[in-house]
Amino acid sequence: MAADTRRARHGRGGRGGRRRARRARRRGRIRMLAALAVPAALICVVVVVAPRWAGGDESRAASARKPSPTPSPRTARSPKPSVKPAPKPTPKPTPKPSVKPTRIPASGPGTFTTAAGDGREGRYAYRVEVEDGSGVDPDEAAARIAEILAAPRGWAQGGARSFHRVASGPAGLVVKIATAATTDRICGRGGMNTHGEVNCRVYETVMVNLKRWQTGSPEFDGPLDGYRALIINHEVGHWLGHGHETCPGKGRPAPAMMQQIYGLKGCVANAWPYDEKGAYLGGPSVQ
Repeated sequence: MAADTRRARHGRGGRGGRRRARRARRRGRIRMLAALAVPAALICVVVVVAPRWAGGDESRAASARKPSPTPSPRTARSPKPSVKPAPKPTPKPTPKPSVKPTRIPASGPGTFTTAAGDGREGRYAYRVEVEDGSGVDPDEAAARIAEILAAPRGWAQGGARSFHRVASGPAGLVVKIATAATTDRICGRGGMNTHGEVNCRVYETVMVNLKRWQTGSPEFDGPLDGYRALIINHEVGHWLGHGHETCPGKGRPAPAMMQQIYGLKGCVANAWPYDEKGAYLGGPSVQ
């Protein structure tokens, strides 16, 4: 009875031990599986998360964090010394020869030097004489008078009249350049008072006041050479038979036979008796 009781105990104890052993083995396997499951889970996490690291926000964040490549500093070159060209000297204007004011004598000896002839043929012979001591070269003055007489707009009228200069022999026209006192004296022989200022014609002689030849007239809007042309054209016009004329209208050319030295009366200064087309530039006659 006691032996059966021990067997029964041993039988129950053996079965219980085996059950405990099995449970222990199961728990061991569970622990082992659990231990194996954690790395596997980590691997899965790595596999799942890794793609985001590979090309996602982290990559962009990483690239954003990467410093932009700073260009390597270039070696600072020493600035080349700027070579400034030597300043060119400012060209000074060539001084024009100063025209010394010519002293114009008020009177002279009353003797004259005759300019050389020009050797030409022409209808009208004339002579040019310059008072001694006046400072005017006779041949230079004669050359200018010849140009005026032969000009197309002058009394030559494009060949209708011709003039030639002589130094001696008969001359129907004599042009004298003289001081104011001499001019007044010779003009006075013809009953004219030139007041030491103006020119005149006495018979075959044209008297040119030295003052007017050298200085012109404040009423004449033009060069001195132009006023000299007016002197010759006006006085030779008288010699040819033309009387005084006045302004034909405001803004029109003043006639060469107008006494322009006394004012233009609305006309425009003009030295020539004809225009470019050969038309006479006249005005109402003055008695």
